[in-house]
Amino acid sequence: MSNSADSPGVRTTPAPPRRWRPARALTAAVFALAGLLFVTSFNTAKGTNIRTDASLLKLSDLIEERSHRNGELEGGLRVLREDVAGLAEQGRDGAAPDSRLEALEDQAGTRELRGSALTVTLNDAPPDARPKLPGYPEPQPDDLVIHQQDLQAVVNALWQGGARGIRVMDQRLISTSAVRCVGNTLILQGRVYSPPYKITAVGDTAKLKRALTAAPAIQNYMLYVNAYGLGWKVDEEGTVTLPGYAGAVDLHQAEPLR
Repeated sequence: MSNSADSPGVRTTPAPPRRWRPARALTAAVFALAGLLFVTSFNTAKGTNIRTDASLLKLSDLIEERSHRNGELEGGLRVLREDVAGLAEQGRDGAAPDSRLEALEDQAGTRELRGSALTVTLNDAPPDARPKLPGYPEPQPDDLVIHQQDLQAVVNALWQGGARGIRVMDQRLISTSAVRCVGNTLILQGRVYSPPYKITAVGDTAKLKRALTAAPAIQNYMLYVNAYGLGWKVDEEGTVTLPGYAGAVDLHQAEPLR
């Protein structure tokens, strides 16, 4: 018997219905979306380079901008505090100043401080540094930059040596100041700094020097100074006036003890 579809008595299978192809619809949707994006970009740019929009700036640029803004706000706050101090002086009508208030302001670091000082300068080593002493391995990148613990070691040693006040870069430290680093970039009280870092302390300079020499963390740092050329310099500055702290004093993270 023949199996031909034209033979009598043989049921022929109808052709399947035409399938709907989602890929075609998806392709069309992609082109439509691309067109919408082009139109939106054109309307947003208006003939300018949208890469320069603030929302597209690199994070480092935004941090630098915020740091600059914080510096401006601190300057304005310093002026306001000076105005308040002047008005308070006028309001006393010749009465003796409140010695208790002045003592508290000195302890808080909000008043200028004048006295003998020394400055410690820390700096990164050259990026192509090689061991300067026998027996030391080739340095890793972290061996050639200033870290948070290095700055903290200097600040802690100076307080231990009896410093009456400390300035890091151009800012006065107070009890709530935190010295933090991201990589080798210092973030201090809302502002950003790059090396070299200068730390100035007012106090008995002989005691301050002895405290620096005796600190174990600084002794460890000096190994890298001698081996790889990390920057270390201590200078007596004579008589220096440290500015009063001008930033905010509110605590944002601390909670009262219950």
